[in-house]
Amino acid sequence: EAAAEAGTLPAVIGDAEAPTTLERLCEVFSLSEFERDTLLLTVGMELDESFAPLCAAACGDARRPFPTFGLALALLPGAHWDAFAPSGTLRRWRLVEMLAGETLMSRQLRADERVLHHLLGASALDERLQSFVEPVGATHALPISYRVHAEHILKRLMGGEDQRLSPVVQLCGDARGGKRALAAAVSGELGLRLHALNAADIPSASAERDALARLWEREAVLLGSALLIRLDGAEQREAANAFAERVQGLLFVCGEEPLSPASRPSLIVEVNRPGPPEQRALWEHALGPLAASLNGQLEAVVAQFPLDVSDIERAGRSVCESAALVAEREAGDGVESHLGPLLWEACRAETRRPLDACAQRIETRAGWEDIVLPDAQAWMLREISVHVRQRTRVYDTWGFAARGLRGLGITALFAGPSGTGKTLAAEIVAHELSLDLYRIDLSRVVSKYIGETEKNLRRVFDAAEEGGAVLLFDEADALFGKRSEVRDSHDRYANIEVSYLLQRMEAYRGLAILTTNMRAALDTAFLRRLRFVVTFPFPDTSLRARIWARIFPPETPTEGLDISKLARLNLAGGNIRNIALNAAFLAADRDEPVRMAHLLQSTRSEYLKIEKSLSESEIGGWL
Repeated sequence: EAAAEAGTLPAVIGDAEAPTTLERLCEVFSLSEFERDTLLLTVGMELDESFAPLCAAACGDARRPFPTFGLALALLPGAHWDAFAPSGTLRRWRLVEMLAGETLMSRQLRADERVLHHLLGASALDERLQSFVEPVGATHALPISYRVHAEHILKRLMGGEDQRLSPVVQLCGDARGGKRALAAAVSGELGLRLHALNAADIPSASAERDALARLWEREAVLLGSALLIRLDGAEQREAANAFAERVQGLLFVCGEEPLSPASRPSLIVEVNRPGPPEQRALWEHALGPLAASLNGQLEAVVAQFPLDVSDIERAGRSVCESAALVAEREAGDGVESHLGPLLWEACRAETRRPLDACAQRIETRAGWEDIVLPDAQAWMLREISVHVRQRTRVYDTWGFAARGLRGLGITALFAGPSGTGKTLAAEIVAHELSLDLYRIDLSRVVSKYIGETEKNLRRVFDAAEEGGAVLLFDEADALFGKRSEVRDSHDRYANIEVSYLLQRMEAYRGLAILTTNMRAALDTAFLRRLRFVVTFPFPDTSLRARIWARIFPPETPTEGLDISKLARLNLAGGNIRNIALNAAFLAADRDEPVRMAHLLQSTRSEYLKIEKSLSESEIGGWL
């Protein structure tokens, strides 16, 4: 009472000059004068040590040196009880916390820490949101088609008066990074930042989801930010849809299919990767003066890697940094000769991330000299490389793609016994094309659950489309066997999976290689849709002699090897390599060059491993 009569406490509050931040806070949350003064009372408690004894004196209780519900009602003008209701502005938006107390009137009031920092000018993301959302950086250049999208979205967003009913902007299409770039550009035009939230992180429980939505809504006001939800799978749609209905403010959703929030209108925009002319323009912007030194190599990059906006920006930055290091190392000489390989490798690195999550990347170092095949098969492998290298010219420039996308996929079947070089041939083709080779793990693709195999295949092909990687389906007969006669629902869905696979392979503009030990197990309808079928024969004596002649690297010391005798071993190339490698270890351990004795010992071990009898006719006269 003494403090109130002296006017000390109200004077401290009333004399405080309200900063622009406070005025904006009061405006956006529609705070009454009483609610504003209550907030300032709690803020003053945190900043001024003199508030504690004043509050205790005003309450008449030394045990309560802090603002209370009762104190605010008694001292501040325009007091109204509903300001402290759970649905009231102060508590709903967690501007002020009401702590536990013996009675309602004695409950302590405390300013929320995030709000306090905001009023003091610290604009940091609420720590309770840091594990959910992340900032999205602005993109410096947008293609013309994206700018058209941005203008359309801005026109729709700025047309309504009630921002609470603003549409959910749903960005569909195949441009993953492009959708983020478009959302960031629109947000920037509106003077907003952009943060992203993974739909998988949205709580499934309604109470937790509402708490997250309310916390974000407050943060959107404090930071001046829009939110982008990344939707990666159908299983996330229910929680994402409920969150979109609940949260207010500018909201973008990125996914393959749009959501259907009942309480808010939607604006659906199809955002696809830029076409070749726009990609070239983006590359020129990202590379700056270096683009002029590429001498036509940009066309090859654009043809092979259909990257979107953010990918090109990152890859361009990587090339510029690498070129600067080369120039520093070589004193500025010969940088132009490095640009093409640097650009190609930067693009490969950009396209690896999606595929690394669903397939195994195989390092490709083998060349044509590392494989021994009959001339016809070797020629077919080189023809496959030609088709991949020239597909853009034939499909686009020469007009084949304009007549329909059916059959444009480049697929090859490598059939033959185990160890005849099928996987090695895939490595050589990928190395020849300077592309990544990914082995598809069938144990992760094939699922006993209906529809799961199709979803897994979609994930693989969608990821591969960005870089045209070479896909290797090893032992493909396990997945692409003869379509079964329909006896029950499982048979029907198995056939649907095969049909879906055929459809994706026909549309995939990269190279898909299938290997099998049992060609007869493949469906004939499937075989008709393959462009290449390469049969890897079990090597005869002449082929085995060529394999043995090349099997040891030039650095390996050898002595007295008889190729004609070694070629009598009735084995495939994979087994021959195992024998040679094991013999090299035996010789190294004895500090000797590789001799026939080492190969004989290694041969006996290999035959035991494959449970095959070693005849005297094969090893006679070796020693």
